[in-house]
Amino acid sequence: QVRLVEPGGGSVQAGGALRLSCAASGDTGRKYCMGWFRQVPGKEREWVASIDTLEDTQCADSVKGRFTISRDNAENTLYLQMNSLKPEDTATYYCATSRTYCTGVTNYQYWGQGTQVTVSS
Repeated sequence: QVRLVEPGGGSVQAGGALRLSCAASGDTGRKYCMGWFRQVPGKEREWVASIDTLEDTQCADSVKGRFTISRDNAENTLYLQMNSLKPEDTATYYCATSRTYCTGVTNYQYWGQGTQVTVSS
């Protein structure tokens, strides 16, 4: 069974930092891209950042300069370093893998359970 386990969430004050990780196990197929998404109640799941097998990264405008995505291919682990956190970053964060494209919710096949990030003013 495919498992994407996401430790690293938590609560911080604005301006603080958190590091999320996502450990993948099981047969997910060829993982062309791994990505981070976030979602708040009443809104659609939002793409945050992604990284492909060549470690080419993309990120949403809302987090550029603050979040850094990286991956350890040997360990099948994905990371998201979140600095200068803002209250609007509060959401449930999900890691996911894609066999094809790096952006778009529908292009990702396997998802983690989500981890809550809360940023207080």
